[in-house]
Amino acid sequence: MIYVSSLGGLAAVADSLPAFDLLTLLSPTTSERDWSGLARERHVELTFHDIVEVTPDLIAPDADVMGAILQFGRGSIADRPMLIHCWAGISRSSAAAYAIACDRNPGYEAVIADELRKRSPYVTPNKLMVQLADEQLGRDGRMVEAIARIGRGADAFEGEPYRLPLNWPI
Repeated sequence: MIYVSSLGGLAAVADSLPAFDLLTLLSPTTSERDWSGLARERHVELTFHDIVEVTPDLIAPDADVMGAILQFGRGSIADRPMLIHCWAGISRSSAAAYAIACDRNPGYEAVIADELRKRSPYVTPNKLMVQLADEQLGRDGRMVEAIARIGRGADAFEGEPYRLPLNWPI
């Protein structure tokens, strides 16, 4: 199971899990955090801005970032939860969760996107990250189309934590 959270909701979600793999996706301007209080088994921290096109003076997600996200998902033990968080739990973390679920389940891109929307009205997966995953996974635009179809999520400063199944069909 993939658990998705904002930074603000991270401690509560982490406390509800016995052990987990943690993926942190934050901006370079976010102050350093002490993660030692979390019962994580493995922690990958990636730093980039939540932008959907390359912009001067900002760090965009790129092929290396997406490769690291996919490797994180592939390195997870089947029965150990993955906890993915970004600042708001809406864009970067949702795109990462979607990419990992699609990596494990070719052909379910549209179904997984629908489930994302069902589980959270706020999710708006980062389009650039989805495009990068689509390219790396050879999905011929199916991931991009599925996310475009579910549209932008409801306005929110911070999303509510949600879970996304890792294996399909559910």
